[in-house]
Amino acid sequence: MNLKQNITKIKSDIKNYCHQYSRNQSDVLLLSVSKTKPLEQIISAHEIGLKHFGENYLQDALPKIKKTAELNLNLIWHFIGAIQSNKTADIANNFSWVHCLDRAKIINRLAQQRDESLPPLNCCIQVNFDDDDDKNGLTDYDKIVELGNLINSKKNLRLRGIMGIGKNHNDFTAQKKSLQKLKNIYKNLQKEFDVDILSMGMSGDLEAAIATGSTCVRIGSDIFGKRQ
Repeated sequence: MNLKQNITKIKSDIKNYCHQYSRNQSDVLLLSVSKTKPLEQIISAHEIGLKHFGENYLQDALPKIKKTAELNLNLIWHFIGAIQSNKTADIANNFSWVHCLDRAKIINRLAQQRDESLPPLNCCIQVNFDDDDDKNGLTDYDKIVELGNLINSKKNLRLRGIMGIGKNHNDFTAQKKSLQKLKNIYKNLQKEFDVDILSMGMSGDLEAAIATGSTCVRIGSDIFGKRQ
């Protein structure tokens, strides 16, 4: 694996897709999914120019967050996994973003436990827009709005948008059709909330995500290689 080549290629792909679909590259955040990857790779990725890193597993993430803070790397950490109630305090105080909110109980706990000295925690609601039994997230629009209002009622939380995972299609047209459902939900939410993050698209559906309007793509294997 050549990390520099991978990062150069993914940035080039994003640039080219943005040009192809009349998007501004600055409007697409590259979130590097570093779950299970060693600290050394994260430091190297940062040296090559990456800043935002996504983690699914708290116990794996905390030592990396601590060490990179000691090195004054100023990384921005996103929690992108399912959140258990007994993990909310550590997530609230060690991450700048959470992407998978779909329960009021977790939102309330994050708000209660985030240190008052920290800036508001950036929050995305997870939407199961294909009504897929294998995925977490909300399927009911009214419930999404309800959680959005709950997040915005907390002074130390900030609703930034929604996140979703498309069905595992290999066909570009099918990918776009799937992701368009989430885009439509996002467009409706923009009428009710000040949101700017439509988090969709991974290594396998990057082009379709940018074509459909994603503002945050979560890339793991195309940067760090396949998971062991």
